[in-house]
Amino acid sequence: MNTIFRGKDFITLEEWTKEEIDTLLEVSKDLKKDFAMGKTTPYLPYQTVFLMFFEQSTRTRNSMEAGITQLGGHAHFLDTSTMQVSHGEVAKDTAVILSRMGHAIACRNCFWGIGNAYLRDMAKYSSVPILNLQDDLFHPMQGLADLMTIQEKRGGDVRNLKVSIIWAYATTHKKPISVPLTQSLLFPRYGMDVTLAYPEGYELPDWVVEQAKKHAESTGGSFRITHDQEDAYKDADVVFPKNWGSWFKNPSTEVVDAGLEANKGWKCTEERFALTNKDCLYMHALPADRQNEVDASVIDGPNSAIYDEAENRLHTAKSVMALTMGGRGRQ
Repeated sequence: MNTIFRGKDFITLEEWTKEEIDTLLEVSKDLKKDFAMGKTTPYLPYQTVFLMFFEQSTRTRNSMEAGITQLGGHAHFLDTSTMQVSHGEVAKDTAVILSRMGHAIACRNCFWGIGNAYLRDMAKYSSVPILNLQDDLFHPMQGLADLMTIQEKRGGDVRNLKVSIIWAYATTHKKPISVPLTQSLLFPRYGMDVTLAYPEGYELPDWVVEQAKKHAESTGGSFRITHDQEDAYKDADVVFPKNWGSWFKNPSTEVVDAGLEANKGWKCTEERFALTNKDCLYMHALPADRQNEVDASVIDGPNSAIYDEAENRLHTAKSVMALTMGGRGRQ
């Protein structure tokens, strides 16, 4: 087991080895048990993590704030609209100053073509770890919690588990591609048989598909693409029906357009969910568009794991902080 994590950035799981991800999951499970038993876990006493948010958040913000408190530290919530970032301060200056004042900088920046580059720019100049709370391409915190939940529900061995990542119609906002992208890259590394389903126009970048297939080849899993949603549901063990925007093909910020409206039929209905295996898990990163993405009988049904999945965001966030923080400066 690799134990050298202090100062390591958490920007994408692609930059973490499978052994390192396994360690994150083991620590997450230990922290979850301690939380259930009421045991204190003051691994980061008096340490500060700065939480920079360019967008709204519920699960991510609260899992980080509650998590650092349970580790004995403190979170500073930073709404970037009230920071000098809003007046044009560059990532370098923000990173240098905040890293001199605390022990980690966590950031959510989902602006297309900007978010991931912004985090990497901060990482160049920060003397403490940069933690990705979601950008335009990656959501490693969510991916880690998704994997933990699948392992919990399926007994740990997830090889050749049939997992379908399925686009769904929604009108709430033009959502990032970071959740399906992260899942597409992560799940094949654990030998799962992954299906990515979407209507034309909602492709992920070509490099993602190529890398996902390479991961699958190295683990005995598989990765395939379909434009038939019934095909994606059929005999699936886990489904992730979730909307994402057409950013890769259409970078416009317009939420509702002709392409979206042409695919209203892409919904996780009770009839489609019935095509899956008997004990299939319904999962969603939340918030779900309950009117358009999924039937209430599915998201609130006995196979739904959405609340376990959301709860695990707390324990995986604690694991990331406990392992990467814990000192001043980088290794």
